[in-house]
Amino acid sequence: MEKTQMYADSLTAVPSPAPLPTDDPAPSGATPTSAAPTSSRRRLLWHLGEMALAMVAGMLLLGPLWELAGTAVGGGDALARPEVAALVMATNMTVGMTVWMRFRAQHWRAVGEMAAAMYVPFLVLLVPFWAGLLGADGLLLGGHLLMVPAMVLVAVRHRHETSPPVRRHPVVVALAHRWPTGLALLLTADMWVDPGVLSPWTMLVLPGGYLVIGMARRTLGGRGVLATQLAGLAGWVALTLVAVLAGGRTADWLVAFGWLAHAGWDLAHHRDRRVVPRGYAEFCAVLDVALAAVMVLAILTTDA
Repeated sequence: MEKTQMYADSLTAVPSPAPLPTDDPAPSGATPTSAAPTSSRRRLLWHLGEMALAMVAGMLLLGPLWELAGTAVGGGDALARPEVAALVMATNMTVGMTVWMRFRAQHWRAVGEMAAAMYVPFLVLLVPFWAGLLGADGLLLGGHLLMVPAMVLVAVRHRHETSPPVRRHPVVVALAHRWPTGLALLLTADMWVDPGVLSPWTMLVLPGGYLVIGMARRTLGGRGVLATQLAGLAGWVALTLVAVLAGGRTADWLVAFGWLAHAGWDLAHHRDRRVVPRGYAEFCAVLDVALAAVMVLAILTTDA
């Protein structure tokens, strides 16, 4: 009796055969998504954007230093030569790019290849330039046009590399978080050497930037948001027209006031976080204050 029962139990314990494969589609929850490729593409574009900003920062920061050094040693004529100017520009961009890539803990191999992407396009075009087949404008423009695909190739080549963990000093981290302020100060650095007053028509850029970015980000649909932006546009357009009609020193003061007043507009949007990113509002606020200060300095210096 016990043997019979054990045999019956063994039959019931045999696993059922695996289901045969079918052509039925997988459940909707199991379908693969394009989230990973999209995220990778966004990281690549963000990395290229950072490189572009770092290169611009290098040119803005080091460009005036080259001019001062050239004037001090009497090498201004040499720096004005197109081939020298192109290589100096490539050097400035490479320095800015190297600093940022190392801050991002990129490997030196990637840094070296990105530096080659800065120099090689100009070096290649020097041959037709020296042969008289290419002008100075063609050398600079062509070098920048060839630089873009070279940068993209380097970025794509190293897009899957993982950066090692880096311990940064808190001061360095704080300065990196304030990069919009640093970029705004770099953009106005050379104006302190030769201060001047901007055209009244430049004030139209102030409200226009917010409207363009708001439309691109689709952030103008909130209650009263579009009306506020249009009111700001009307206000700065009116101030621009008054400055154009007034002319002279009155126009200079109105332009300086218009840029300074827009800094308050930037601070309000920086706190509101609705229309533009906070980084853009911070950048604009610092830029507006710096330009207004430069214009006031130019007005007072001219009066003296």
